Amino acid sequence: MSIRKTVARVAGVGVAATAAIGLFSTGAANADTFVPLPGGAITKTLSDGTVVTVRMVGESANINPSLGSTPLHRNAWVSGSAQVDISGNNSGVGGKIYPGYVVGCQVNIAGGGASGGAEGSGEVSGQSVTPKAGANVGGNLTLGPGQSKAFFILDQEAPDDFGSEAHYARNKFQGNSGSVTWADETINLNGCGGYAQARSFVTVKVETDNVVSDVTLWGQPFSLG
Repeated sequence: MSIRKTVARVAGVGVAATAAIGLFSTGAANADTFVPLPGGAITKTLSDGTVVTVRMVGESANINPSLGSTPLHRNAWVSGSAQVDISGNNSGVGGKIYPGYVVGCQVNIAGGGASGGAEGSGEVSGQSVTPKAGANVGGNLTLGPGQSKAFFILDQEAPDDFGSEAHYARNKFQGNSGSVTWADETINLNGCGGYAQARSFVTVKVETDNVVSDVTLWGQPFSLG
């Protein structure tokens, strides 16, 4: 069995989620598989000339055959860093970073997000993820064949406009750049009797005086077994 503890903290314009300690089984049948992932970058010029560049660096996944010791269960720990730069006519406006993952059971998620009825934290359409209120946070998922689900990895507590406690799935930054870094965030999948895949995404929301736009960067799909 593997045990992980994740602590999230805010520092400057970045958010870091770090693992405290990991204990690995020594048996070959329960060995974890480390999967390095290539990350990527996307640049989008908004209609008012604002240029938004989103990068994913240091992305990886650590796959465990099963913490539940059944073929219906998969477990993985995922890490990465999302970095955003804004330039052009409206540089310095800041934005919001929403990192997350799409997980599918016997669904091809390589063609642009989640097909087969994605649900949960965001509206997934083609190559983009639009964050919605009441977002699903955390990777404890139950999926059957042909199903997929998106979720965000951040859960920040902060007062809302009326001073009440609220939870947000984003890191908000001001200025020309921002970042979010996470380590050993858990994807815990139950109920999938076939092959399972996961894929990271980072959606950045930028609002200028003239434009409100979302830019989504997708990571490379990887197998959960």
